[in-house]
Amino acid sequence: MPKIAAAAIVATSSRCSGDFSNYKPGEHNLTVIGSLSVEKGHSVRILVAITGASGSLYAQRLLENLDTTVHEVHVVMSHYAHSVIKQELPEGLQLPAGVTQHSLKSMNAPFASGSNPFDVMAVIPCSMGTLGRIAHGVSNDLLLRAADVMLKERRKLILVPRETPIHLVHVRNFELLLLAGATIIPANPSFYSLPQTVEQVVDTVVARVLDHAGVSHELVPRWQQEQD
Repeated sequence: MPKIAAAAIVATSSRCSGDFSNYKPGEHNLTVIGSLSVEKGHSVRILVAITGASGSLYAQRLLENLDTTVHEVHVVMSHYAHSVIKQELPEGLQLPAGVTQHSLKSMNAPFASGSNPFDVMAVIPCSMGTLGRIAHGVSNDLLLRAADVMLKERRKLILVPRETPIHLVHVRNFELLLLAGATIIPANPSFYSLPQTVEQVVDTVVARVLDHAGVSHELVPRWQQEQD
């Protein structure tokens, strides 16, 4: 199998450098994740962070589609996430067997250190408050520290904001995070697959998160995908 050289993108407000001239889509089955390559279908270490933004079902569906017999899955929640989950998920957040949950106040987690970063961190849903704190390097709890580690170690940080409308400060925070190497996947569902339930609508966003995390799935039909 051909190898992809690890590529770190160094970006500032005035320049962005990164040489992808040797990258040819379709020649391999790898997904570039920050400064490492993960073969699709192989195990990833992933942290799912849940904040107080509306959209707890996005986190629930992501967790339900991460096979803990294949992937190492960890969860951390913000303070207000518990209140929103209680409001939006009557049965509470259902953690699949094998998922490890961490206290927000403790830094005794492997992903709190750059010496042991995870492959992927997904903040889903991501409140604008959390997004802003990550953008400005605030790391005074485990969730924020983990995001800071992912950025500094050039690992895959996926943010799924669910907010509308947005204002200029939000846009500037998006810009800072994109320049720092984060991936922003707004919770904007698609409808070409003709979803019939709320869960199916949510899955159109979760599928994109899984794609960018390098996790194989068949959650939703792909655009113009040929039927077997």
